[in-house]
Amino acid sequence: MPGFGNHFSTEAILGALPIGRNSPQHVPFGLYTEQLSGTAFTAPRTESRRSWLYRLRPTASHAPFRPYDRNLLIRTAPFDEVPPTPNRLRWDPLPLPAGPIDFIDGLITFGGNGDVASATGMAVHLYAANRSMDRRAFMNADGELLIVPQQGRLLITTELGPLEVGPLEIALIPRGLRFSVDLPDGTVRGYICENYGIPFRLPDLGPIGSNGLASPRDFEAPAAAYEDRDEPTELVQKFQGRLWSTMLDHSPFDVVAWHGNLAPFRYDLRRFNTINTVSFDHPDPSIFTVLTAPSEIAGAANCDFVIFPPRWMVAEATFRPPWFHRNVMSEYMGLILGSYDAKAAGFVPGGGSLHNQMSGHGPDRVSYQTGITADLQPQRIDDMMAFMFESRLVIRPTRFATETPLAQSDYDVCWVGFPKAEVPA
Repeated sequence: MPGFGNHFSTEAILGALPIGRNSPQHVPFGLYTEQLSGTAFTAPRTESRRSWLYRLRPTASHAPFRPYDRNLLIRTAPFDEVPPTPNRLRWDPLPLPAGPIDFIDGLITFGGNGDVASATGMAVHLYAANRSMDRRAFMNADGELLIVPQQGRLLITTELGPLEVGPLEIALIPRGLRFSVDLPDGTVRGYICENYGIPFRLPDLGPIGSNGLASPRDFEAPAAAYEDRDEPTELVQKFQGRLWSTMLDHSPFDVVAWHGNLAPFRYDLRRFNTINTVSFDHPDPSIFTVLTAPSEIAGAANCDFVIFPPRWMVAEATFRPPWFHRNVMSEYMGLILGSYDAKAAGFVPGGGSLHNQMSGHGPDRVSYQTGITADLQPQRIDDMMAFMFESRLVIRPTRFATETPLAQSDYDVCWVGFPKAEVPA
């Protein structure tokens, strides 16, 4: 896998993996061979992502899909429900559901960009759920899903094995992989980046050298596990922006063994090796990039996943909070834990903000005043984790995002009251 360098080989039953050829004529135990491809067959070797699966039944065995007939708030590019706005936007957290809602039905889209039909762009979804996906599975043919829990653990059962992920961890689910979500803690909430483009990978380190940021060794793939269960299971598929449903007469999680470099991953954000300045000023926030989905333009990502983790601040003679800036990239920001050092109030765990291309933003007045008057001793920023989904394309909000009562109509007030600078005549 580009940027990971990992090839996995795992079997739930000893001897289930064929040795030698990928797909011999006689597979052990009569298992069915299936290749799951995340890139084109002819992609360069360094870019190719695929895994071989050995399962109880072919995935082709299912009835036709029919439109999923529930009224949901999930949306897909192109995002044209409402005109894009240059205004800065901020939202309160999603309320936790009152009635029973599972992961699929708890998805709400706040915005995105690109065109799913041409495999460009991304979407920002939030989820809030309180019910496990009982005999239901989901797959997304439109893109991969980067799941960022904010409250409660998710037990994600995938075709390639189970992953448990909670706050301060992330899960990455490849395009087309079937999965189900159970809720060990009962109620959950979090964020999702749906990437329509080139798959996420680790960023190049450049002059940083061979060490730092996220390490490939810390991305954990599941061990093979399978369900031999002949019971009806609903399979919901996202395809070209719409949800479709079919019924299986068995569990879709029947892969007994697999090997390859296309897999779901779990990553603990606390393992991120933060790089920062030890002299003056501070580097661009790109120094906190965990994963990047590149575009055809070098250095201009389809989407970056960037975090602001606990760290030491030691820079001398430096305004330490993020400076005022206008950016060619568009930024959706969320908060998992604690408080963000550039906002004194209003930006809370589970909430989010959107600063689109060339929208001026930065610290609020209280944070600015604190930053310019602080006694600059070494300072530990702790008990905090914020993140950004950052894209080269404008993130266009959905109708829900612009009309929901969760939108903070007074967000601009945080930049009111800055006194004019006094300069000599």
